[in-house]
Amino acid sequence: MPIVTVQVTREGTAPGRKTVTAEEKAEIIKGVSQVLLDVLNKPLESTYVVIEEVELDNWGWGGLPTAQYRAQLAAQARG
Repeated sequence: MPIVTVQVTREGTAPGRKTVTAEEKAEIIKGVSQVLLDVLNKPLESTYVVIEEVELDNWGWGGLPTAQYRAQLAAQARG
C-alpha cells in the first residue's frame, strides 16, 4: 500500500486565492495515483495520497526565503 505525500505552497493558483482548491487537490490525487498504477502496478484503491499545504514563509530555495528569492528573480528580469 503506497502512501504518497505531496507538498504544495499555500498561495493559491489565481489572484485573490490563498489555497489550492478542492478540485485541484482532486486532480493531484488522481494524477499521482495513476502514476503509481502505471509505473508500479499499484491499484488505485490501495494508494493513499496526502496533500500538505505549506505556508509561503515556511519554505525557500537558493539560500533565501521564497518571497526574497522571487523578488531577486524579478529584479534580475527587469535588468
